[in-house]
Amino acid sequence: MSNDIVRFMDENKITLATIGGHGFGAKVATATAINHNNRFTGVMCLDGGPLDHRYYEAYHELAKYIEDVRNIGIEKLNVNEAIKKVTEKVPHPKWRSIILQNIQTDKGTL
Repeated sequence: MSNDIVRFMDENKITLATIGGHGFGAKVATATAINHNNRFTGVMCLDGGPLDHRYYEAYHELAKYIEDVRNIGIEKLNVNEAIKKVTEKVPHPKWRSIILQNIQTDKGTL
């Protein structure tokens, strides 16, 4: 089903999209976005039920980045140093953007 969605996007010249679904469609939308994360800007799921993400490559990629960032010692850095360290540790632009959005600052202090 995921491949059908991507094939539809290709046939209709849709390069990026936000995908969504309800019920089983939410699971298909999630799996499609995970397996083709360069094609989707977001996922909206309604009543999708539990899905164990630990079996997907994207989950392991994100978990590694979180662990790498956790070990930076960010509490000892100023904002610019923290941004530089995160940028070095997280080469993937989307994951980096999400992680950098979570650096809270108050007048330059983490």
